[in-house]
Amino acid sequence: MGTRRLALVVALVTLAVSSRAFALHSYTAKRTTTARRTTKHHSRRIRWNPMFRPSHDSLLRQNEEIDRLDLPRIQDDDELEALKDSQALVPIRTGATLRIDPRLDPNRRYCRRWTRDFVEDLSQAYYNKFHAQIQVNSAVRTVKVQKKLRRHNRNAAPAEGETASSHLAGLTLDIQRRGMSKEQIRFVQRYLFYLTALGLVEPEEERRQWVFHVMVSERYAGWRQSQDVVQWDNVPFEELSQK
Repeated sequence: MGTRRLALVVALVTLAVSSRAFALHSYTAKRTTTARRTTKHHSRRIRWNPMFRPSHDSLLRQNEEIDRLDLPRIQDDDELEALKDSQALVPIRTGATLRIDPRLDPNRRYCRRWTRDFVEDLSQAYYNKFHAQIQVNSAVRTVKVQKKLRRHNRNAAPAEGETASSHLAGLTLDIQRRGMSKEQIRFVQRYLFYLTALGLVEPEEERRQWVFHVMVSERYAGWRQSQDVVQWDNVPFEELSQK
């Protein structure tokens, strides 16, 4: 009888130890999986290396252009409508090469005339290369809209001050980057690099929204009139700034 009890105790202890060991093994495997996921997510963050990183200096340059042109920061819908009526702001035209995010308020699908020229030129070049459209996600905004945006997006530019959003003057568009292939992103970056070197645009690549935020200088209008269609598909990247 004593032998049987001893055997039973040994069996129970062995079972208990085995169960705990199995539980520990399972828990450890779960932690390893989590660690792998964390490492993968971290590596994605490291790989984000935009050509046009948002910065304080970029916001200053955007506002310097607004001040140079003595343009107003549009306060509300009344001021917005007045600028539309005077044709200081023009509607963004959609078509085979260009579309607008359907979520964008129709009342804010407007921009400065030279900004529209820029996005139409870009969309045509992009379409010629990829037979695909580019999408405008955002255009002119009012101070009221920008303040509301800031409450939901801490990365949004201020509505006032020397680093206020250039959307408030109608010079700027947000062009969707999400969904583009590496080749398509590279094409847009090269396009913007060339114009940036000429002082015609001030771009940023926003990480949270995954857009190309592009402020277009009024100088683009004069430069555009003096140019033929720019060809750079086969131009080495390092030579673009010397053109």
